[in-house]
Amino acid sequence: MIRLLVSLVAFSAALAALPEHPAQAANTKSYVSNTGSDANPCTFALPCAGFQRAHDQTNPGGEVGVLTPGDYGGVVVLKGISIINDGSGEAAIGGGAQIETAAGAGGVVSVRGLVLDGMIHGATGIHHVSGSALHVQNCVIRNFEGVSTAAGIVSEAPGTQLFVSDTNIFNNGSGVGSGGIVVFAAGGGAGVKVVLDRVHLDNNVEGLLISGVLVNAPVAARVIVRDSVISGNVANGIHAFTPAGRGPAFAFVERTTIVNNRQNGILADGPGATVLLDDSAVVRNNVGIGTVNSGQLISYGNNRVNNNIGPDGAPTSFLALN
Repeated sequence: MIRLLVSLVAFSAALAALPEHPAQAANTKSYVSNTGSDANPCTFALPCAGFQRAHDQTNPGGEVGVLTPGDYGGVVVLKGISIINDGSGEAAIGGGAQIETAAGAGGVVSVRGLVLDGMIHGATGIHHVSGSALHVQNCVIRNFEGVSTAAGIVSEAPGTQLFVSDTNIFNNGSGVGSGGIVVFAAGGGAGVKVVLDRVHLDNNVEGLLISGVLVNAPVAARVIVRDSVISGNVANGIHAFTPAGRGPAFAFVERTTIVNNRQNGILADGPGATVLLDDSAVVRNNVGIGTVNSGQLISYGNNRVNNNIGPDGAPTSFLALN
């Protein structure tokens, strides 16, 4: 986890040196095609070959559309735009390439309908560094295993929001602190807020890691998980982790199935680690629910925590249903 923080903080510093508001581009809507060329202006008639060129040709608030199936390469997003594939076939970012979002204050980025494939050697599928919000919809993020800190999605952007829906994230991670989605507050005096809705986190190292480990300020990382499946992960399904003296790591988990994870289905680890569990099933994990180092797991009393391989575990307290 420390190596992850060092590498991401260095990356954030490098991106901070980039211009916050790139020069005005040419298009409100740009296009890519598997027969396109990056010498083109990225119009519908003359599409580009890659997402980066299309991004550079698109004005803030604009959109990049996909015309045909293809592999369109990685992209560093420096402004609020949308990259959308609606029904053209598989639009991929392969070969270990990634999406890095550094849209700056007020920048809202949307990504929909893409396949990001690390092909075993990639480091991170989507790295969310700055911006007002990032929306990830109907995507597949897989096979990012190339470094010990590899992850499907990393969200560290202070004062931002991440929304992920209808997305499959699997086969990601390599070492301790890596996995499907890694969320932490990286200083800046503001926390990170994440909503996961109808998301599959399967066969990663950690399924979802929410960490209070941060730089400069003890701010919070808060995640809501709804109507999702977290299964078959090598470590924990959900891991809320806060070393002493660091900011809170909070998760509210609702109507979610957490099954077949090799360590804990849910682990709350540290004095600021809190998980609220509502109307969810935690079954066939090595341990159902675990709390260590003053972590808290609070149940609404309507969950199914049973049939785990080892101990089912018990909540630290209960909340009444209103």
